[in-house]
Amino acid sequence: MRNAPEETSRPAASAAVTGTAAIQGELWGARARDWAEINEPAWHAVFATAMEKAGAKPGRTVLDIGCGAGGALRIAREMGADVTGLDASANLAAIARERLPGARIEVGEMEALPFADQSFDVVTGINSFQFAGDIVRAFAEARRVLRQDGTLLVLVWGRREDCELIAGTASAVFALLPAAPPGAPPPRPLHEPGVIEGLMRDAGLAPQASGEFAGELVLPDTEAAVRTVLSASERAIRHAGEKAVAEVIRTTLPPFTRPDGSVVWRNRFHWVTATRG
Repeated sequence: MRNAPEETSRPAASAAVTGTAAIQGELWGARARDWAEINEPAWHAVFATAMEKAGAKPGRTVLDIGCGAGGALRIAREMGADVTGLDASANLAAIARERLPGARIEVGEMEALPFADQSFDVVTGINSFQFAGDIVRAFAEARRVLRQDGTLLVLVWGRREDCELIAGTASAVFALLPAAPPGAPPPRPLHEPGVIEGLMRDAGLAPQASGEFAGELVLPDTEAAVRTVLSASERAIRHAGEKAVAEVIRTTLPPFTRPDGSVVWRNRFHWVTATRG
């Protein structure tokens, strides 16, 4: 899953089935320990809600596509599910394996999943499918590995104005990125009603339900908040330098800093479920 949204503003430039993971994995795994130890814990309540809506429970097999360091899978395992994960980052996958002994955690492309047909009762993608080079093909692969009566859950950020992390902090980081090349595709409005559903149908899936829920991301102090956003800002760091990115992040934090020093971003998340169709 991709929690802090450095690159959610645009889809990948290439629609190739292979190669996307190599690029994304290097970026998202550059600060894997901060991601695992600071960023993912702030998402516990969001992960729990997503896994509940997906139907993770005893006796069910769960695949999390874009599993990061295993934050959501740990919750699914606590719910009694048998868990499997895939991520583009070898560094994050290594941490997920440490945290989830016995679980199969693979590194690879979401457009070419290394799993057999109809292997899972539940497939989840938490802030991950938007990074596919070909999102319809990624959905088709999720459909392929989903059992006939299984459930796919896709979760993405809600509207920009409803997400304080994006509108209030990440947008300042986005401003440090180089301009998109001429002819680059525009951002996908995945949060808008019907958009994900249409892509699912193109992949042979049958959308079932959708909705939104609120989710606060709470960090204990400003330094933790800065490290959290830095852990998902590698492109900006490489372009502008870590010092510049960190300074920009700090300038955005006062409106979200509470009297006890904690930093809280309030957000809304959009989810859609589907079956094989």
